[in-house]
Amino acid sequence: MNRRALLATAALVLAAGSAHAQKAPDLSVTIYNSDLALVEDARELDLRAGRQRLEFKDVSAAIRPETVSLSAPGVTIIEQNFDYDLLTPDKLMEKAVGQQVKIVRTNPGDGKETTEVATVLAANEGVVLKIGDRIEVLRDDGVPTRVIFDKVPETLRARPTLSVTVDADKAGPRASKLSYLTSGLGWKADYVALFDEKKGALDLQGWITLSNNSGTPFENARTQLVAGDVNQLNNGGFGRSSNAMQSAGTESGDGERLADYYVYPLPQRTTIAANQNKQVGFLSAQAVTAKKVYEIRESGFGSEETPTSATVAIQFSNAKVTGLGSQLPAGVMRIYMRDQAGDPKFVGENSIGHTPAGSELSIKTGDAFDVTSQATLISQERVSKTRSRYAMKYLVRNARPEAVTVELRQGGLWRDGAVKAESLKSRRIDARTLGWSVPVPANGETVLTFTVETGW
Repeated sequence: MNRRALLATAALVLAAGSAHAQKAPDLSVTIYNSDLALVEDARELDLRAGRQRLEFKDVSAAIRPETVSLSAPGVTIIEQNFDYDLLTPDKLMEKAVGQQVKIVRTNPGDGKETTEVATVLAANEGVVLKIGDRIEVLRDDGVPTRVIFDKVPETLRARPTLSVTVDADKAGPRASKLSYLTSGLGWKADYVALFDEKKGALDLQGWITLSNNSGTPFENARTQLVAGDVNQLNNGGFGRSSNAMQSAGTESGDGERLADYYVYPLPQRTTIAANQNKQVGFLSAQAVTAKKVYEIRESGFGSEETPTSATVAIQFSNAKVTGLGSQLPAGVMRIYMRDQAGDPKFVGENSIGHTPAGSELSIKTGDAFDVTSQATLISQERVSKTRSRYAMKYLVRNARPEAVTVELRQGGLWRDGAVKAESLKSRRIDARTLGWSVPVPANGETVLTFTVETGW
């Protein structure tokens, strides 16, 4: 039996603390994206008149004490304390240093118990005891042993406890609300899309994954989720989602709003257990208009020694006209397609940021080894002190048995960049990017040439 097992068998005499009659709380939890949640705990307190201490033993272990607010009619808050030194066998032994405990050993042969009074001298990497005139180390020697403590130290709590000293103007029950911010609660969105290339459509299912690492369960709570990154001091935040948005939308989504954020209330109360991930569906759409595209993105003007594989992406819009019409909170979108047997197979995933309704999205699923592009810088010349002319050639090849269209994006332009010549018609994607739709025949190739002038 090791030290932890010895301590775990300790017999504790628990002193009854002060208590007030309380009904089960009515919990509301608002969870943000940035490891932050607002907990609102409405309950009825039975108070006596005058000064007294209230203990809330079911608050989050990751509470931010400076954000606590308790409101009740006729009640004034004097002080509040958050006690998070938790009762464990190790902590109990550490607090007993310098004090006496009882060591009870059981003889494995005849089952007889022997009890000795010991003074705890140290509890660092092991427990050192003084029993009579001898010094002994509490160790695993095969003899069943337990430790008896007279009481639990007042500074140790069975679970994190918020204690609030208040002054009530009169005795009697009254409604109260305790609210606070806590870390350890979070949520993220996950999407499952089944893409049908022949029909040019996808079925989209959205899931919310709730995570609770706060150390405290939240039972039967009204839960709502806020999409957006609220500003917090000293908040390092998370890495940005990949830029899957081709263009931002201008449609108003149907979701509830809080300031400049979208709010997603869960339809029913839910219990978020401690150390649990829970998934709840929030979006379901069928036959959303979509297409597969091959993309080549170039950030500057230069030659490539080897061909570059095209990126495979699924493009769609979350506008109402496509069959979706909903804003999409940040998360990971996973794309599936059916194989020849009709079974859905995973083909790729990508992350998206918070996306307003009416946006164009391009979800990268992978690279196409049989669709490639190779850039060649034909010429480069200075036409003035601030402007240069670039002549480019792109050899786009297709080793697939069907024709494809490759969307080529050429970046590196300044805002006054201009096309002087081109073999295919371009379009301006943004201030620094031109785009071409390059048709490539089955098992064939297409050459795109263009000349641009740009400067500053």
